[in-house]
Amino acid sequence: MLFNSIEFLVFLPLVFVVYWFIFKKTKSQNVLVLVASYVFYGWWDWRFLSLIVLSTLIDYSLGLQLEKTTKTSKRKWLLYTSLLFNLGMLGFFKYYNFFIDSWVEAWEILGVTMHKSSLNIILPVGISFYTFQTLSYTIDVYREKLAPTKDVIAFASFVSFFPQLVAGPIERATNLLPQFYKHRKFNYELAVSGMKLILWGLVKKVVIADSCAVLVNMIFGDYQNESGLALCIGAIYFAFQIYCDFSGYSDIAIGTSRLFGFKLMRNFNYPYFSRDIAEFWRRWHISLSTWFRDYLYIPLGGSKGSVRLKIRNVFAIFLVSGFWHGANWTFIVWGGLNALFFLPLLLRQKNRTHLNEVAAHSLLPSIKEVFQIGLTFCLTTLAWIFFRAETITDAFAYIQQIGDVANFIPDVIRHKKVIPLLIVFIIIEWLSRKQEYAIVLDSRYRTLFYIAFTLLIMYYSATTDESSFIYFQF
Repeated sequence: MLFNSIEFLVFLPLVFVVYWFIFKKTKSQNVLVLVASYVFYGWWDWRFLSLIVLSTLIDYSLGLQLEKTTKTSKRKWLLYTSLLFNLGMLGFFKYYNFFIDSWVEAWEILGVTMHKSSLNIILPVGISFYTFQTLSYTIDVYREKLAPTKDVIAFASFVSFFPQLVAGPIERATNLLPQFYKHRKFNYELAVSGMKLILWGLVKKVVIADSCAVLVNMIFGDYQNESGLALCIGAIYFAFQIYCDFSGYSDIAIGTSRLFGFKLMRNFNYPYFSRDIAEFWRRWHISLSTWFRDYLYIPLGGSKGSVRLKIRNVFAIFLVSGFWHGANWTFIVWGGLNALFFLPLLLRQKNRTHLNEVAAHSLLPSIKEVFQIGLTFCLTTLAWIFFRAETITDAFAYIQQIGDVANFIPDVIRHKKVIPLLIVFIIIEWLSRKQEYAIVLDSRYRTLFYIAFTLLIMYYSATTDESSFIYFQF
């Protein structure tokens, strides 16, 4: 079920009314959330619900077993069981065909012909997100940062919580799970902020991302016959498409959660106003970045130790992050490029330089900040080409053709609708960069803006095809 679908437009109010007006006790509300989450997820393919249920029961049981034993060796085996099951399930469904194809291609390079056997495995929607969410629970229980729950309904609701089930934010058990224990009362201010986030998220997705997607698909799909300028613009469009698509989903997820009295972590913080790559990764997909930081980077040693270890750890976290995104070498190269961009900052101890908002005490950025933002955006956009391309060969060919000066001719006619949208969007985000989200408006004008945003969503929904969110494939 898509957030930008008619089905969800019916589903959400129905669940909301039953949740607040019929099921007023915490336990009954949790049961409703669980049922609603399974309906929401099963809307795609009910068969994959078995994977969520199995993952839930295994990690719930392992948490109880971890509480019963103090023996270090047994606790480690219980943790390894969770890791093996969740990562094994993720690896099988997401990477089986990738490894088989890579194995066959490697032998073909050596002149040996092999016949590959592919199971044509379907990737369950959201599996990368809910497996990491359940892993956070088991790891935190193992580390004794969280007491294991004995409430299986609350735990199952935490794992399958429908607003963020499919594409995050990846919530820590320490943040979200305790909220299922508490009595929840309707909070008008929280619900209003949730509706604003949903509205702005839909604007990002339906108006900006889907408008960019039309030209991105056209340009990347036929890049051999495009001008250098068109390819450059196409890469910029994709940078905004993936940002508005993914952050739009996060806004809707966080906003929807607030309607039911839950508070999720922030997942994006105006990342394209970053002044270096380190700041970008503190502001982009925050739930995944901090997950890898806490459960992979720091256990490996983080930024401590020798230069060799620092380099190893940086490449480990970025390559794994790339591989997490998809079973394609393009994602691994994307991760490797970001590691290369990040490494000089770490080695020079400049990775924690920009911790506040850009132009914190002025309306406009300084010339230095403009240059820093521009350079960072160019580097991230260059990496996004590999993220979007079908193959590494296509990515390099795309970049090479951008550099073809003889082919760098003006091409702006078909962009006349999208470019003004992006300009207005950037201005809104810039003026809101100190706020939690981008439509915290003056009371004198906010009603007009809300009406305008709603009309824009309705118009673009009617004139463009309904499309799923990019991160559903991950």
